[in-house]
Amino acid sequence: MNAMTDPLLFKQTIAGEERELVSFATEPAHYRHWKLAVEGDVARLALDIDEDGGIKPGYKLKLNSYDLGVDIELHDALNRIRFEHPQVKVVVFESGKDRIWCSGANIYMLGLSTHAWKVNFCKFTNETRNGLEDSSRHEGLKSVAAVTGACAGGGYELALACDRIVMVDDRSSTVSLPEVPLLGVLPGTGGLTRVTDKRKVRRDLADIFCTTSEGVRADRAREWKLIDAHAKPQQFAQLVAAEVEALRRQSTRGGTQQGISLTPVQLVIDEEGYHYGTVDVRIDRAARIATLTVQAPAAHVESTPETIVSAGAGWWPLKLARELDDAILNLRANELEIGTWVLKTRGDSVLLAQADAALDKLQDHWLVRETIGMLRRTLARLDVTSRSLIALVDAGSCFAGTFYELALACDRIYMLDLPDAPDAAPVLRLETGNFGRYPMVNGLTRLANRFYEDADTLTQLQTLVGSALRADQALALGLVTVAPDDIDWDDEIRLMLEERSSLSPDALTGMEASLRFPGKETMETRVFGRLSAWQNWIFIRPNAVGEEGALKLFGTGKKSKFDWKRV
Repeated sequence: MNAMTDPLLFKQTIAGEERELVSFATEPAHYRHWKLAVEGDVARLALDIDEDGGIKPGYKLKLNSYDLGVDIELHDALNRIRFEHPQVKVVVFESGKDRIWCSGANIYMLGLSTHAWKVNFCKFTNETRNGLEDSSRHEGLKSVAAVTGACAGGGYELALACDRIVMVDDRSSTVSLPEVPLLGVLPGTGGLTRVTDKRKVRRDLADIFCTTSEGVRADRAREWKLIDAHAKPQQFAQLVAAEVEALRRQSTRGGTQQGISLTPVQLVIDEEGYHYGTVDVRIDRAARIATLTVQAPAAHVESTPETIVSAGAGWWPLKLARELDDAILNLRANELEIGTWVLKTRGDSVLLAQADAALDKLQDHWLVRETIGMLRRTLARLDVTSRSLIALVDAGSCFAGTFYELALACDRIYMLDLPDAPDAAPVLRLETGNFGRYPMVNGLTRLANRFYEDADTLTQLQTLVGSALRADQALALGLVTVAPDDIDWDDEIRLMLEERSSLSPDALTGMEASLRFPGKETMETRVFGRLSAWQNWIFIRPNAVGEEGALKLFGTGKKSKFDWKRV
């Protein structure tokens, strides 16, 4: 099937059961909520939400409020700007409606949604906003939120993800994070964290701001650092133009390059799983295990500026990034009970090394830079996925360079040892990309994260770039977790997977989220830590979702009844 031509929510029969699946594939011609316009080196994204365009039935998206479908379109639009419009330096976010910028996540949608839907929605929303900041930091794609009207909750979180926030001073436009007083939940976790960590709003002022439902107008918002600038309606267009010009000077993007077309990702969904060109997902529903097998390139990868642009979306590194990203999203949204993901690789390590070498050699080329960015964000999505991740380095594996990053994202790495046939044994290869190409959201490489930034260990590992490391060597270096020999391999892997599947998924989610980001915290790790813990907990408390909880009674005129015990 070609998911791009299908609705974002569709039905398919799997294992004799009709199931409702989410698709994360769309294109501008199918947008219902965003209007994308490109004018030279400026892109404008106007939020004009179709009230009747919710991804699920049962609620209307009033007041420019959004649901998962709106964010799927935003995710796609940002990728269109990255790859189809490389000349764009600045994105201006604006509203297509009068007197309302964005009122945030639709409350009625949240009230009707399952717990898993709410948490997955919050995670994807935060990842999309993190991606906007990631593109600004690494690729120089700058953004400004031009706020006209009420900007509340998740709407303000989108503004917070921009490089600059400007607001019209018309005595009615406000910014607010009203989730605590109105809904009994945290401000999307991303909003609360960005107010303190990014905007540097003083904690006492943030306390007032996050417990005040009516919002803050332009003058006080500027005084409290909630926005960067404001202007009267007559001067607002001039202010926005000045902000765009300032960001244009900061951007490292742009030029006369011709973009590429992001052609549809080809996906086949059947009873066995999800099948792409570079990624194959096989699902064992009885064991609750998905096996993701990632294929190295089958031929020499284009490695000159002309040939990679000519290859376009079919260029292997970009094809890999898009398909792996789509597979992760599909599994997270559609396969909630598949709690263990086993990651395998296959293919020619020489061809994979050539592809990695092309990324290094042409890293300043716009398409390579954007492709590295998408690979970086896709790997970061894997890092924060609430599933047990197990890498198997078995016969036929190709864990080198970029593919070894997949293993480093896992909770455990098992590597087959063949002491009696060392020439036939699988090997690991470190490449230069493992030492800086794909930083995690905590700013560290996965190797630095694994070894707690131990400088001596990292220096030693750098001397081994390009070396073929067998299981005994990789184990001694700490690059794998366990290295069973061929006699014990099958039993040890089977017992490990059976044990993992028997454990509480809630306990595993909390444990894995804690262990994956040891050491220092960043704004991003704090956001996802709260998604895994605080918001997860708050979302199932009766004060929020009980029959008399704030989410259920919102808009009815009834007052919530809280359990006043502090737990």
